[in-house]
Amino acid sequence: MPRLRLKDLRDLSVIVVHPPDADGKALMDQLKRIGCRAELMWPPAKALPSGTDVVFAGVFFESQSALSSMLRKSEKPGPTVIGIVNYENPAMIELVLDINAFAVISKPVRTFGMLTNLVVARSNWMQAADFHDKIGKLEKKISGQKKISKAKSILMEMHKISEREAYGTIRAQAMGKRISVEEMAVAIINANELLSSRPDDV
Repeated sequence: MPRLRLKDLRDLSVIVVHPPDADGKALMDQLKRIGCRAELMWPPAKALPSGTDVVFAGVFFESQSALSSMLRKSEKPGPTVIGIVNYENPAMIELVLDINAFAVISKPVRTFGMLTNLVVARSNWMQAADFHDKIGKLEKKISGQKKISKAKSILMEMHKISEREAYGTIRAQAMGKRISVEEMAVAIINANELLSSRPDDV
């Protein structure tokens, strides 16, 4: 499991999406004290700068659409988002959830708690990204196994051989062509579908 170290904060590229008022200045000042590379942006741009790690996002009803659009267009897996709100009610909570915030800071902005929010939010983001990566690998593995099973079934029915023999055939063909077993299975499935199709279907 990835773990954030405090010294890693200095490598973070942070964008503060907030008007350049007292709260925006307080955010920038504290981030610079922490050691982050911070930049103030207002209003929300069409897209975030490449390589943005963290976004402190002011949540306002009038700019929510532009903010959400900007975050959706960000590079995957997307930045760690920390919302900045001036009051709390169901509508504001919906806006915070809409931008997938990992933490929230209330206004007026105070320096106390910013470091903790940043560390906790970034750590949770790293864990979520790690889980997403592992899930993707598992889904790819399961998909590959399904393709191999289907290819084995085709060979077993076509040549009246056992499952073990069918897999051995697929593996031998894959090694001979210097491709993966999954790729060979897909080739067998595609060839079978082509040979099984009627002239009218082509």
